[in-house]
Amino acid sequence: MLDKIDRRLLSVLQADGRIAAVDLADQVGLSATATGERLKRLVREGYITQFRAHLDPAMLGLGLLVFVEVYLDKTTPDAFEKFAAAVRRAPEVLECHMVAGGFDYLVKTRVADMAAYRRFLGEVLHTLPGVRETRTYAVMEEVKTDGLLPV
Repeated sequence: MLDKIDRRLLSVLQADGRIAAVDLADQVGLSATATGERLKRLVREGYITQFRAHLDPAMLGLGLLVFVEVYLDKTTPDAFEKFAAAVRRAPEVLECHMVAGGFDYLVKTRVADMAAYRRFLGEVLHTLPGVRETRTYAVMEEVKTDGLLPV
């Protein structure tokens, strides 16, 4: 179970994963040693799954964000397995989610521009097993991207 201090620790770390241990301890109201022990436990128990830098896509030449609805030709366990295994090997795919509703998967990718997206669509996405149809949604404006969970 998470107590109030654990939740505060997660909230602070989620907003700033590079916070100094002393500053983190101050913010949660514990000693550095106690904070460190809690942090180790939260990692060990799987509440914290990774630490990494959040990069600016535009600075890396990946300014176009695109979501794609993917429709498979069959909706069998084998078709789902083959598609999922293949999409995990595609580095251009940032996220892929199986969804309930009118289509099978929602794919998120970032590319340089529309020409690069066209290449991705033809050379990567449509070559994945079982893909019958796609629908593309190019993002015009990113309104909220912090992705912080309410802890």
